[in-house]
Amino acid sequence: MKKVLVVGGGGREHAIVDALSRSARVAKIYCAPGNAGIAEQAECVSLKDTDVDGLLAFAKANQIDLTVVGPEAALAAGIVDKFRAAGLKIFGHTQAATAIESSKDFAKRLMAGAQVPTAAYRTFTDFDKALAYVKAGSFPTVIKYDGLAAGKGVVVAPTLEEAEAALRDMLLDGRYGEGKVVIEEFLTGPEFSLMAFVSGRQVRPMVAAQDHKRAFDGDEGPNTGGMGAYTESFATGKSGLSFISDEDYDFAVSHILQPVADAMADAGTPLSGVLYGGLMKTPTGIKVIEFNARFGDPETEVVLPRLESDIYDVFEAVATGSPIPGLQWRDESVMGVVMASKGYPGSYAKGVAITVAPAFAERIYHMGTKRQDDGSLVTAGGRVLMVIASAPTMPEASRRCYAAVAQITCDNLFYRHDIAKYVL
Repeated sequence: MKKVLVVGGGGREHAIVDALSRSARVAKIYCAPGNAGIAEQAECVSLKDTDVDGLLAFAKANQIDLTVVGPEAALAAGIVDKFRAAGLKIFGHTQAATAIESSKDFAKRLMAGAQVPTAAYRTFTDFDKALAYVKAGSFPTVIKYDGLAAGKGVVVAPTLEEAEAALRDMLLDGRYGEGKVVIEEFLTGPEFSLMAFVSGRQVRPMVAAQDHKRAFDGDEGPNTGGMGAYTESFATGKSGLSFISDEDYDFAVSHILQPVADAMADAGTPLSGVLYGGLMKTPTGIKVIEFNARFGDPETEVVLPRLESDIYDVFEAVATGSPIPGLQWRDESVMGVVMASKGYPGSYAKGVAITVAPAFAERIYHMGTKRQDDGSLVTAGGRVLMVIASAPTMPEASRRCYAAVAQITCDNLFYRHDIAKYVL
């Protein structure tokens, strides 16, 4: 029986811990740093996800059989390289391979070389040249900070004034760090997320999901890390989304995910974790909006509950470069609604009491919570909880999910009432 260390402390990591807890091969799960909900299924370790040396020392001292990395910051800090150099098994991409997420310009150049469909673009480090390019183009335009920005470095600018403000932010004021931007054409169509387990040239796609980025109902308000997500039963097709046909799904795997895996292997930086494709179904076909080098959040929270395969076997195969087993999925619809602190994604209060009704029967993944000394649960982040419900159909999953949300009481939480509105 195996001992596993999960790195991270949000809803994504809670979903990973939950999936590992269903494994027949896992005896003990540690999570660093974890959260109040994760603590019910794993032993939390008070180490930051970027404390690579501390995590390595812990894994050695506790004879960890496998480490699974959640957050991009840990991957970008080189945790995989250090663990492998020490002879330890770890699921996640090397620092060099993480460039698929940590540099938008790198990802764009890779896609151009591999003939992967994406928006037309130019990269700039000079403010005046970038502004001149924007002025000569059309609106809206998309401006992306080149590096990691915790999901906040993308601006869809409908006007020249907003585009100029974004460029000042990213190139002159150094809001996110060193200044480099990618300016893209604006694409239209429904967005969706398709994740895959990737090891070198092996690609095992998951079911697709759709998340909701805007803070408020009707896709109003500021962009967030995600306010909810859903995936549909196979009655809608093999993708898990009724608006993505089987042909769309096969195209995304064969013309996007596979060529990218091959291109990364050819470049000497093979992938060894999750490749997340943020995709759009445009009037001219499926195109890439962005890639991430790890499980998406909040999509993971609705996708992993559908996985019937033993996830330890999958993680171990990827970590060791062995053949990845075929994936088996439950034929069900899953919805997740995020409950966030009022004010998020701006400033918000912490330490507000949360009460869950005793009769609560659905799944909760904790995103930003803390347990007080007296055992009470309080808010400790922007996104606080994600309530998950599974059912044979999407309408039933929605009904169950919102009924469960109503059983959680907190004076400082808000949520969207229209998750999965595109298909309901």
